[in-house]
Amino acid sequence: MDASATITTGKTKKGAAGCKAGGPRRKSVSRSVKAGLQFPVSRIGRYLKKGRYAQRVGTGAPVYLASVLEYLAAELLELAGNAAKDNKKSRIIIPRHLLLAVRNDEELGKLLAGVTIAHGGVVPKINPVLLPKKMVEKATKEPKSPKKTAKSPKKA
Repeated sequence: MDASATITTGKTKKGAAGCKAGGPRRKSVSRSVKAGLQFPVSRIGRYLKKGRYAQRVGTGAPVYLASVLEYLAAELLELAGNAAKDNKKSRIIIPRHLLLAVRNDEELGKLLAGVTIAHGGVVPKINPVLLPKKMVEKATKEPKSPKKTAKSPKKA
């Protein structure tokens, strides 16, 4: 056999050298992109492993946790944006808006019941006992149904 002749077996080399020889390298796609999420799946997976919450962490756990966290963040930001719009702020959400969003939503309020938001203030509420009697009577009366008004005849 000649030394210059090479025998090819049909198998490709594995490892770093195989990538260069095989052709152009494919661009890597993150797990967040694969799952269609904005939150970092790999970072959450790393924190789950590093935190030692369990001996083993499955591949679906960080994806599921990232999707739950992303949903909660989107829900909170939407409600806080609505609270900011009600307070005539169009560009910025402040801690006050976050507090109003959390405390006015039943489910978020239950989830974050023991949480204190710094610089959030308190939810505005006046005890009915402290209001003047005229205000209390107006608040307790049911609104009357609107009366049908007679239409004036059309002018020719």
